[in-house]
Amino acid sequence: MQLPSKVLDEAIEAFAQLPGIGRKSALRMVLHLLKTSPERVEQFGEVLIRLRKELRYCQNCHNISGEALCSICSDQKRDASLVCVVEDIRDVMAIENTLQYKGHYHVLGGLISPMDGIGPSQLNIDSLCEKTGRGEVAEVIAALSTTMEGDTTLFYLYKKLKPFDVKMSTLARGVAIGGALEYADEVTLGRSIINRVPYDNHLVK
Repeated sequence: MQLPSKVLDEAIEAFAQLPGIGRKSALRMVLHLLKTSPERVEQFGEVLIRLRKELRYCQNCHNISGEALCSICSDQKRDASLVCVVEDIRDVMAIENTLQYKGHYHVLGGLISPMDGIGPSQLNIDSLCEKTGRGEVAEVIAALSTTMEGDTTLFYLYKKLKPFDVKMSTLARGVAIGGALEYADEVTLGRSIINRVPYDNHLVK
């Protein structure tokens, strides 16, 4: 597509880098911004800059936070010995919406996926092992998507945490096989947390 402006093309390319956004969708967004008042566009840009500059990751669980510790880790009423391991912030939100879980989280930042070039070293796994090795954790709940990548990551965590005296459990299979955790309904997800089962991987036997 021949565009009348290099700036327009650069703006489309920038939006098209977002997940799930193709060039046609990016073009619609850019054209919408062109119809918006300069003040609104500047406000939009400032929010994005603040988002990148001011938000950080919790030093304990890697959840998105505005402070050194997120609101969950700093809540004295939460059970710090119970750690729910999730893929990303969307899963934290999904589980929190169930109102059934009162422990802490550990956000991996992804799943092991050799096809996508993502290995264990690129995830927040070492910090989980360090935390567990210090005796701070009594149970690790692996709340990962029931996909090939999720099961691969689960098995890797099992092997890494096996030397420690820690109980490891996984969600009850109320969550559909092959489904992403963030799409599970709140009732099913809540019951899966409550009815979690010990992780006993048959491949180890």
